[in-house]
Amino acid sequence: MHPASIEALLQTPQNMDERALAATYAPIIYFDANEPFMPQAVGYTIFRSDGSSPSFPRRIALRPDDRAAAEFAIEYAIWWDWDIGHLYELEHVWVYVDAGGRVNRVEASWHGGWHDMALDAAPALEQGRPRLLSEPGKHAFAPDVEWFHRRKPPARRNESTTRLAGSGGVWVTPLFQETIRPMRTPQANTLVRTHLRKQAFEPAWEFSRMFAIPADILTPWPALEAWIPARVAWWIEKLKAEIRPEEFDFLRIAHRGASAHAPQNTLAAFRKAAELGADMVELDVQVTADGVPVIIHDHVVDRFDGHAGAVSGFTLTQLKAIDAGQGERIPTLDEAIEFCLAQGLGMYLEVKSGRAVQPLVERIAHYDIREWVLVGSFRPDWLAAVKWLDPNIRTSILFSAPSVNAVQLARAVDADFVHPCWEGFHPQPHTLLTNEWVAAVREAGLGIILWHEERPEEIAALRKMGVDGICSDAPERLLRK
Repeated sequence: MHPASIEALLQTPQNMDERALAATYAPIIYFDANEPFMPQAVGYTIFRSDGSSPSFPRRIALRPDDRAAAEFAIEYAIWWDWDIGHLYELEHVWVYVDAGGRVNRVEASWHGGWHDMALDAAPALEQGRPRLLSEPGKHAFAPDVEWFHRRKPPARRNESTTRLAGSGGVWVTPLFQETIRPMRTPQANTLVRTHLRKQAFEPAWEFSRMFAIPADILTPWPALEAWIPARVAWWIEKLKAEIRPEEFDFLRIAHRGASAHAPQNTLAAFRKAAELGADMVELDVQVTADGVPVIIHDHVVDRFDGHAGAVSGFTLTQLKAIDAGQGERIPTLDEAIEFCLAQGLGMYLEVKSGRAVQPLVERIAHYDIREWVLVGSFRPDWLAAVKWLDPNIRTSILFSAPSVNAVQLARAVDADFVHPCWEGFHPQPHTLLTNEWVAAVREAGLGIILWHEERPEEIAALRKMGVDGICSDAPERLLRK
């Protein structure tokens, strides 16, 4: 029996009286009719006095001043191998039991936070056990269907289970920063994305699948906590063995937006990219004379009719007066971020000015979008500065010459990806991307993003190499046929 198997975990020795107690009050969960993932194990902790949760950033209070007193509480840390967005899921339910043995309070997790599950001042119960609904694919808990609908507009309700399936890659929570983060390589994220996009589904929003947590999947929390990293590692190795490189569901990156169809680096180009199925948009960041980060590629504005001079010499007001094409305006970085977040687009932010490094890092922190962005540059020193300011921002080093040692360059600046820009060096640039080159980059734990490419025959050849992302002015050409 493999030590990372569910069976091995559930054979952990435990106090059977405590397990029986946990089973008595274990939640009954209702899932969407189309839900592909059911819980596989539950780690429990019994509180007979106030204390800090061992698996969630909160404190458990049995007798708070403003709520019903409890004799004891049970924390259920519920494990799934898969959330529709990422590898592994851990959601929580807290059940409070009074001196008479009745459930009088229930709390549950919701996207990093937690909330009371009361309906009409009392928790919903079934057979004396808490009754909850689980968000389709994402598994956060709600007391009723309206809870979900109030928090997501109809136009965005199913995106997480369809277009955004697998976008989170290998998940890393604060609890597993030391053990799981090293496994979150670009290739592992690509493997997870490839696997989960095959699981994408349209929720029915009918919660007809009942799952009453049984005693035989309950295990003490310390056993589950110790087992999780090995389980994640096991899944990554399994996906590596099962998914061929040519099957990788790589990132479709719209170069300066869908710039073959709309003015580059404008909101219109970003909107078109979303319509054409792009996962990310590549956009260029510079800074105005008055210190505002803006999205524009060229260092000068000379290509716009009637204008000349360096971007850094114009104020934001002056730049906003320029027609960037078809009536579009040069967006600020804030406008671009807010627009892309609303569209569910990731962002590949290329630093085009040293002055842009500090404000770019600050905006990423302000919007808390580290999981949605990748920062790239041809300048190693600028990229090193990004990592120095925030080591958790993923970075990509761009370079033109095929003779560059990509691994050494990336390691010198602690980059996560290498991005060769070889489209101008050979009529068939894919021939420069050898199996040996790819293997060396992968051995170093680095991701691979490729130059912008619009030629169908080149795109077809690049697919076979097993890369993590390809840029294109025409992102629709990157969609898997």
